[in-house]
Amino acid sequence: MSEQLHHGNQIFTKKQFPITLICDQVNSPANIGSLFRIADSFGIEQIYFCGNDIKVTSKRMQRTARSTHEIVPYHKAEKTITIVKNLKAKGYTIIALEITGSSIPVSLIDAKLSKKIAIVLGEENFGVSEDVLNLADQSIHINMYGNNSSMNVATATGIALYEITKQMLTP
Repeated sequence: MSEQLHHGNQIFTKKQFPITLICDQVNSPANIGSLFRIADSFGIEQIYFCGNDIKVTSKRMQRTARSTHEIVPYHKAEKTITIVKNLKAKGYTIIALEITGSSIPVSLIDAKLSKKIAIVLGEENFGVSEDVLNLADQSIHINMYGNNSSMNVATATGIALYEITKQMLTP
């Protein structure tokens, strides 16, 4: 039987990717905590939490984040559009993680074409706002095969980041 590996007995290769997450009104403490853990796991450079009354310091968020909120740089902003415009001006490709009439499966995106990527994640019930979708360079979705047409924002982010970082690592 093999011994289970963990950070105490395994050396993981650290890498940071030129990827920023922009959370458009994501406000669930459990999702915010999960997004910190996912961002840390995938070596994401930073997270923006956009919206009114977004709380990044609740006990529930801290339990879920497991201290990753102390490692992953994050910012709070009132307007998602302002952050999207600022990052676009800095050369980021803006990608909305949202199923739309023109979205493509995340597996078909060519992440190697972009030097810097900002992925916009939508609010738990309503997704990425229309104004932000109109500013995005591209929309991506995750192919789904069941009855539901959406999944939890943190779960979807993990799947998307797995695919995008995998592509960035492939020569």
